[in-house]
Amino acid sequence: MKLHELKPAEGSRRERNRVGRGQGSGNGKTSGRGQKGQKARSGGKVRLGFEGGQTPLFRRIPKRGFKNVNRVEYAIVNVDSLNRFEDDAVVTPVELVEAGLVKAEKDGIKILGNGKLERKVTVKAHKFSQSAKEAIETAGGTVEVI
Repeated sequence: MKLHELKPAEGSRRERNRVGRGQGSGNGKTSGRGQKGQKARSGGKVRLGFEGGQTPLFRRIPKRGFKNVNRVEYAIVNVDSLNRFEDDAVVTPVELVEAGLVKAEKDGIKILGNGKLERKVTVKAHKFSQSAKEAIETAGGTVEVI
């Protein structure tokens, strides 16, 4: 096969329908829009969700719940997963992302006290649970709130 022999697949390319080009084309005169009415006019469209004056579906169904726009969502890391770092290492949010412990930093990192820590590490994060603070400090490490 050569470049000049390439052709599109059968039926994949279709010629554009040119409306308003005479009676013989099948789409002359009113250009396939029918006789009068809203859809025959220029700019004559109905807005999204409009049901002809009937109460639209999105207004008929019950609304539930509340979405707090000021919500702060933390990425969570447990103390036992900090064992993969060496002793005397400084663990920052950037290093947690690089290590794959956190996919995204979100609004901050929170360290929780699940598991046992066997390393002496300095942990820098946005929040700590009380049990996480105790676990890090009993292992000989330090806690720094960013």
